[in-house]
Amino acid sequence: MKLLISALTKMVIGFLLVAVLLFLPAGTLNFGGGWLFMGLLFVPVIILGMVLFIKAPSLLEKRLKTKETEKTQKGVVALSALVFLLGFVLSGLDFRFSWTCVPVAVKAVACLTFIISYGLYAEVMRENAYLSRTVEVSGDQKVIDTGLYGVVRHPMYAATVLMFLSIPLILGSFVALSAFLLYPVLIAVRIVNEEKVLTTGLAGYSEYKKKVKYRLIPFIW
Repeated sequence: MKLLISALTKMVIGFLLVAVLLFLPAGTLNFGGGWLFMGLLFVPVIILGMVLFIKAPSLLEKRLKTKETEKTQKGVVALSALVFLLGFVLSGLDFRFSWTCVPVAVKAVACLTFIISYGLYAEVMRENAYLSRTVEVSGDQKVIDTGLYGVVRHPMYAATVLMFLSIPLILGSFVALSAFLLYPVLIAVRIVNEEKVLTTGLAGYSEYKKKVKYRLIPFIW
C-alpha cells in the first residue's frame, strides 16, 4: 500500500506540474498540443505503473527512487530539470504568441516516435530488473548483455533521447526544440560518469564494454 500511495502521489504531482508549466504560459486550457502530449505521456505511465506494481513491485520501487548520490549525476539531474522547465514554458509561450508552426505531418511523426520510444523503454525495463533511476550498483546486480543491451550499452537513455526530442514537436514548437537539444549532451555526460561507476563496481562490465562497443547510438557513439 505504501508503494502504491507513493507511485500515485508522484504521478499526480507530475501531472499537475506539467500542466502548470504548459498551460499557464499558454494563457489558456485550449492548448491542443499540450493535451495531446499529456495523453501520450501519462496514459502509458499509468499502464506501465500498473504492470510493474502487479508483476515487479521491486523494480517500481527502484524507479520511484530519484535521489542521486554521485556529484556529477546530481548536476546532470538538476540541469535536465531546467531543460524541461524551459522547454515546457517556451512551448506554452510559442502557442500563445504563435512564434512558430510545426506542420501536422511532423507532429504525427513525432507522436509515432514518442510511442515507439515508450515501447523501447518498456522493453528495457522488462530486460533489466536492476534498472534504477539513480546511478548505483546493487549487491546482486549482474551485467545484462541480451536484447537491446546487445545493440548499445545504454538503450534506456537512447529511448529517452528519442522520446524527449519529439516532445517539443508534439507540442508544436520549434523554439522549445532548441532547449530540448541540450538533453542529449547532458545524457552523454551522465553516461560517461555512470560507466566509471559500473566499471569499478560491477563485475563483468569491462568485458561487456568490449563486447558491445557503442554506448548510445549504433556505429556513432
